[in-house]
Amino acid sequence: MRVPRCYTSQPLKQGTLISLEEEPAHHLRQVLRLRPGNPIILFDNSGDEYAANLEQVSKQEVKALLTERLRHETETPLSIHLLIGISRGERMDLAIQKATELGVNRITPLLTNRCVVKLDEKKRRNRMTHWQRVMVSACEQSDRCRLPQLDEPLEITTALAQLKPELGLLLDLQGKQSLAHIPQPENGVSILVGPEGGLTPDEREVAIQHGFTGIRLGPRVLRTETAPLAALAAVQTLWGDFNDG
Repeated sequence: MRVPRCYTSQPLKQGTLISLEEEPAHHLRQVLRLRPGNPIILFDNSGDEYAANLEQVSKQEVKALLTERLRHETETPLSIHLLIGISRGERMDLAIQKATELGVNRITPLLTNRCVVKLDEKKRRNRMTHWQRVMVSACEQSDRCRLPQLDEPLEITTALAQLKPELGLLLDLQGKQSLAHIPQPENGVSILVGPEGGLTPDEREVAIQHGFTGIRLGPRVLRTETAPLAALAAVQTLWGDFNDG
């Protein structure tokens, strides 16, 4: 059986006894039915993870003793920033989950003209909390020790104005280039994907003015949750760590 991995926001140090937050505590106690003495692995977004043993499992508290600091580098050498138009519910969740598993370092949700999702302040806060949980779960599953940076949702023009990409790739059905003809970036890549309805001509033009190159991922039309995953897998294969070991 695989040793369960859990994220904690607490700083970790070998030899310390920590009380886990309610969410991981509930998962270990109620879902996995673990007991004192069972091993777990904890990580805190520092890049390291720690072997631990459960010392107390009760309705009131779950405590773990950190027994060993583990070196476990799974971050890609290619810095990847995904800018993605906000789509409905499960589609956005799937894109964020799989992008995290595929090694993306930063995610910026975009508000575009064709977004079908409208966010007031309360919905925005709830979505951010939910997306953060999706990323945590994906990191726990995929052996990552660092969470991607999750930006607040931004208007696409605002996001592009703040960005100076080393290499910007706009996934576009009208794109004239393929990834095979794009020079390898030295450090990182930014990938821009529209929502369900795609970007408007004006939004595409603004992206190009800000240094993005329109590329086409083959002759087929990809869903908004499929396109970023295909692009991420491709750039990881070309320039990232998919060819390692």
